[in-house]
Amino acid sequence: MEKFIYAAIVAAVSLIIIVLQAVINKIKLAKADVSKKLLDTSVIIDGRISNIARTGFLEGLLIVPKFVLLELQLIADSSDNMKRSKGRRGLDLLNEFKKTSGINVQIIDKEYKGTNKVDEKLVLMAKDLGAKIITNDYNLNKIAEIQGIKVLNINDLSNAIKPNYLPGEKINVKIMKEGKEKEQGIAYLGDGTMIVVDGARRSMNKRIDVTVTNVLQTDAGRMIFARTEQSRDFPQKSQNRHGGRQNYTNRDNQRREQQ
Repeated sequence: MEKFIYAAIVAAVSLIIIVLQAVINKIKLAKADVSKKLLDTSVIIDGRISNIARTGFLEGLLIVPKFVLLELQLIADSSDNMKRSKGRRGLDLLNEFKKTSGINVQIIDKEYKGTNKVDEKLVLMAKDLGAKIITNDYNLNKIAEIQGIKVLNINDLSNAIKPNYLPGEKINVKIMKEGKEKEQGIAYLGDGTMIVVDGARRSMNKRIDVTVTNVLQTDAGRMIFARTEQSRDFPQKSQNRHGGRQNYTNRDNQRREQQ
């Protein structure tokens, strides 16, 4: 009888150990699967993170450091109307996040002595938590990458999902304003990409079919060159003014002036 009781106790203890080990392993796996992402001030103010999160592409835990929240509050209290509006929009976005099912947001109150700069604090917190940083800030992007922090840049994502156009492809666009060169017109795609159209100046405020001649990617964004059917006999006239195709620097400068 005693042997039977002893065997039963051993079996029960063994079962408990197995169950506990399974629970511990499950917790470890769950923690390993949770991807932590820090939100910086710029990406909260930008607002596009809200739509991205709702699509389900952002998995894991979204973390808003308390020092980022304080910076948002300072911006929302600014005497400048534009800054105040952006700050309040950011605070509204965070409130929406906390009310939206499927979006896991956590505010962490942790300070870092020795620096008052929000960007430096974000990098330190990312290292402590093993988290990625979501930002639109170019400088923060570079600083974090240099220190081995993975960065998710919303602008890079936006550029990556823009439709690609090849030379010879037709697009229907509305000519919005005159271009810098003679007979040029300017149009825009829905994502804000500017299209410089040769021979379109007379089609102001009209929708026309144009043919893509070149696509240029610069640090400032993407730029498309096209021509109308009427300008086919004079291809890329404005681009050959200087004895050949304009160099990329000139085109980039042209874009900035026209915007």
